Formats: sequence, structure tokens, C-alpha cells
Amino acid sequence: MTRRPTLITLLLLLVASCGVAAPAQAERIKDMGQFQGLRANQLTGYGIVVGLAGTGDDSLDYSTLGMKGAVSRFGLTLPAGVNPALKNAAAVMITAELPAFSKPGQRLDITVSAIGKAKSLRGGTLVLAPLYGADGQIYAMAQGNLVIGGLGVDAADGSKLTVNVPSSGRIAGGATVERAVDTGFTATDQLTFNLHQFDATNAQRVTDAINQSLPGSAVMIDGASIAIRASGGADERMRLMSRIENLDVIRAEPPAKVIVNARTGTVVINGAVRVGTAAVTQGKLTVSIKESPTVVQPAPFSRGQTAIEPSSEIGVEQEYRPVMMIKPTASLSQLVDAINRMGVPPGDLVAILEALSQAGALTAELVII
Repeated sequence: MTRRPTLITLLLLLVASCGVAAPAQAERIKDMGQFQGLRANQLTGYGIVVGLAGTGDDSLDYSTLGMKGAVSRFGLTLPAGVNPALKNAAAVMITAELPAFSKPGQRLDITVSAIGKAKSLRGGTLVLAPLYGADGQIYAMAQGNLVIGGLGVDAADGSKLTVNVPSSGRIAGGATVERAVDTGFTATDQLTFNLHQFDATNAQRVTDAINQSLPGSAVMIDGASIAIRASGGADERMRLMSRIENLDVIRAEPPAKVIVNARTGTVVINGAVRVGTAAVTQGKLTVSIKESPTVVQPAPFSRGQTAIEPSSEIGVEQEYRPVMMIKPTASLSQLVDAINRMGVPPGDLVAILEALSQAGALTAELVII
């Protein structure tokens, strides 16, 4: 009897169907990293959402204080000791991302999330609130009507229905930039390009590609950073960056890795994995216990009682599978072909890979997530 191939083995077979690895293709430098300093900045703020249909925070202290602060901007002061019921308002946290080189007047998308007991922010309006950077300075002002992707409904008998997350929403273009971030773009005499991942080979190839286009301008700092000589004003630097970003580089082959998701049993093997000489066998032992209790009745007019007599049947079945020989320096396609011939399930595949790694026959880093 043949075993149906599992989804994992089918995926591995699809990867292996290419046979020999495809020739490397050139990539743009801009896809391998970014220039230092040209990054986004996170903004956060605290605000009040009003106009809710009775799904707000009620009388929580921080939402009450926030509402008092909001109305005080208009010269309205609530009497001491008076805490208004705020079922139609909710205290929220506001988050946004300020892209590099953002200028005053530009718009940002913001995310608004309830921080109290508000059940839903549907139909709410965010009251004008400042957004702060990590340095404590105000960089944007946020306000607008929320768009909620969730829905929450409560019935009189206590039953509830919730779709997605109604206590969080977004406002497209809900914040206006008030202050630009100084990136120090023209303050130094060099630019630094940082790779997304540390790799000395890729850093060397990027450096060589830049020096071929701009002789003597690039120096490799380490396996993740390249220093590029730059001069002149902002216009010359931006032209230099544009020229560098569009240079082509053949990316180095990644390190050999086997990624195992212990929760789902998913196994991903990249093309750099190699296997040394090894013999692998995988057995299957099945023990079955069948209970067939029998009801025993006493003889007529006797003093006996009805009883149940247990009856168990134990069976053991062991499936024989031959030893598979894996050739030295086997490629990914050869490894997958051997695994497919064995017909092992994902759980046993993980065990085999771990055993190969412990035996020193697997030339790869085994990562379990």
C-alpha cells in the first residue's frame, strides 16, 4: 500500500523539481539595504474619540480627565467634583509613522486604538490631538473621522457578537505634519549604506559594484555597512544616491538553513543545504487495543448478580521499511527525493533532520521556531 504524499513533501518536491539551482540573477542595490539616516520615525499620542453610540468608556478617570482637558481649550471649565458620564466618548492611543524627509503640511495615516473599556469606536470622531516623537517634541497634529473594520453587538440577554476588532480603527490622512525631522543628510562628508542582513560577501560585492561605477569612492566598514565618499550639496548627494541604488549586484548564496515550525510541522529547506554520507531508516510501530466487554447473567432463581466480564484484544503491527542510503554531498533535490521515497509524515521528517544534524551529516543550521 502506498502512502499519499503530504503537503510538505509536495512543496519540497516542487522546489526540487528544478533540479540544479537556477543561475543567480542581479539585484538592485536599493533592494539589499538602505542609506543610514533615511528612516521613518514613530509618533504616538493620546486623544479622545467622541460621538460614539453608547459604546465608550463610561466614567473611567483617565477618559474623564482627557475630556476635561479637551473642553478646557474652549474656555469651558467643569465644576469641581463633577465627573460626566462618557458613554459616548473613549480614551485612545494614536500611532503613526513619519517617513524620512516629510515636510510640514503633508498628511499621515494614523491608527487609533481604545485603551479603556470602550466596546466599539464605530462612528467616532477623534478630537484634535498632538503626536509626539521619541524626543518628546510635537511633530504632527491628528484629527478626523474613524473608519472601523470591526463590529460589536450586545443583546439584552447578555449574548454578544464581535466581528474583527471594533475597538481599533484608522484615519487616512488623519494627521498633518507640523515639524520636519533633521536627518543630518548634508552634515557629513560621507554616506553609509547598511545591508538588511549581515553578509560579508554581499558587502564586498556591493562595494566592488560602487567602485566600478565610482572608482575609489566606497569602503567596506564591516559585513553590513559600506561608507561612500560624498561631497557637495543636497542635489549632488541625491543624484549620487540614485545612481548607487540602481547598480546591479549578484547576491551571494544565503547560508544553508532548515527552518522547522514546531507548532504546525512546516519544514522549509533552502537550496544551499547539503547532506553528507548517511543511512536513514524510519520505522512505524502500531499498537491497537480492542475492548469487547461481555455481560454475564446469573442463573434463574439464583442469588447471583449481573456482571460485566472484560475482554481485551491487543494487536501489534510493525511496518518494515528498508534503509535509505543518502549519497555524499547530496543536493536539495536528492535529499527531497530520498525523503519522498521513504514516505515519511512531517513529524517524522523533523525527527530525521534533527538526527542528521546531530550526526554531523547535515550541512545546515537547523532553526526551530
